[in-house]
Amino acid sequence: MDTGGNSLPSGPDGVKRKVSYFYDPEVGNYYYGQGHPMKPHRIRMTHALLAHYGLLQNMQVYKPLPARERDLCRFHADDYVNFLRSITPETQQDQLRQLKRFNVGEDCPVFDGLFSFCQTYAGGSVGGAVKLNHNICDIAINWAGGLHHAKKCEASGFCYVNDIVLAILELLKQHQRVLYVDIDIHHGDGVEEAFYTSDRVMTVSFHKFGDYFPGTGDIRDIGYSKGKYYSLNVPLDDGIDDESYHFLFKPIIGKVMEVFKPGAVVLQCGADSLSGDRLGCFNLSIKGHAECVKFMRSFNVPLLLLGGGGYTIRNVARCWCYETGVALGTEVDDQLPQHEYYEYFGPDYTLHVAPSNMENKNTHQLLEEIRNNLLDNLSKLQHAPSVQFQERPPDTELPEADEDQDDADERWDPDSDMEVDEKRPIPSRVKREAIEPERKDSEAPKGSAEQARGFDNMATNETLSTKSVDVRPMAIDEPPVKVEQETSNKASDPIYPKS
Repeated sequence: MDTGGNSLPSGPDGVKRKVSYFYDPEVGNYYYGQGHPMKPHRIRMTHALLAHYGLLQNMQVYKPLPARERDLCRFHADDYVNFLRSITPETQQDQLRQLKRFNVGEDCPVFDGLFSFCQTYAGGSVGGAVKLNHNICDIAINWAGGLHHAKKCEASGFCYVNDIVLAILELLKQHQRVLYVDIDIHHGDGVEEAFYTSDRVMTVSFHKFGDYFPGTGDIRDIGYSKGKYYSLNVPLDDGIDDESYHFLFKPIIGKVMEVFKPGAVVLQCGADSLSGDRLGCFNLSIKGHAECVKFMRSFNVPLLLLGGGGYTIRNVARCWCYETGVALGTEVDDQLPQHEYYEYFGPDYTLHVAPSNMENKNTHQLLEEIRNNLLDNLSKLQHAPSVQFQERPPDTELPEADEDQDDADERWDPDSDMEVDEKRPIPSRVKREAIEPERKDSEAPKGSAEQARGFDNMATNETLSTKSVDVRPMAIDEPPVKVEQETSNKASDPIYPKS
């Protein structure tokens, strides 16, 4: 199988990359409810594997600052964000009309700590974008992010806040063009919709299509107005295997990189496209899934790796652990190390799981038609658009180091540019863990209500106005970095059946 990409001379595929990794120890404690397939506990399982394989030692580990309301409102409607902040399991019966309006309650339930959960995963994705913008790393990772279904005014498909859109908006401050690639089994509808009329963000989604959630992502959906041909949809059928997937992924993404020339790439690595997923129907191996990460890495373009779907959680942890190794350029042993979640991975206790013998309904003829259709669309983009930065928001600055550690209350001056990237040795296999730095505020107002469909006046304009993508501050009253605790006062996640 072809394993390479078109590596740039400045960064051969064998060269190690600097990787920033975002993780909050509390994220695994959030609980969607009994029987719900989305289990944030999978993020903690992934982190445990990374720790026991020794991969954390090779990355800069950050605890993300939680996104504040104003940060979320750079994309989401104010009243929707206010609703997420205020709703609780105890008060939801008094807000039935609001629940219906914002599509919250069934697939997207109200649970304890809902808004904190949203702040945490969004903060990690935006924080990763900031690190990339400031050349702190080559690759940033937030496995808690990638919730691609959330819309401007409503929750959808287990997703409440669209951290991907927020991260892309951050990247657009520094880069003229950003590429979004989605390998979740479900169509990346929330991200596509946000940038559907923009020629500065190209979205490419590989997904199951046909009587499958969310029902969007037809190959004929190609973008609109200035965004025409900047949305690519790759509709797939049940049982697609590694070889068939790469037959489409590599030539299409290779052509996208050649024609669009993005300054940064966001790759959503939803693991529900793996074989044996509880909700999925594809037949990718972990190595086949990770080959997409390897291929994107080979272009030597700033890369943000995010999580997404994935409902057989032992395989999700396997996949994202292996893909972290791919990002680092490190081989990971197939034999799993002993760790606190070791029993989840029986009876084989290996990292890789063989795909099934399910039928691949994607015929070679169908795959060729899809590939030729999409390559033809890409040929209609003569060259990468030239974007004039006549006016744009100020860069989100990484603050200067503050050597005065004596008075913590005086240290955190919200108007200062001081270091909150406090690096402390902590007991464990973690090399270091730091609080993600403060993001500097902007005086600009929020976007207008007319932007309900895709960023008509936001990401689509050739100039990024301060009105459309203003920099929002993050909370700086963060407690000191703490070592992950294995006990929790939140509802604990039940062990996923090891069938």
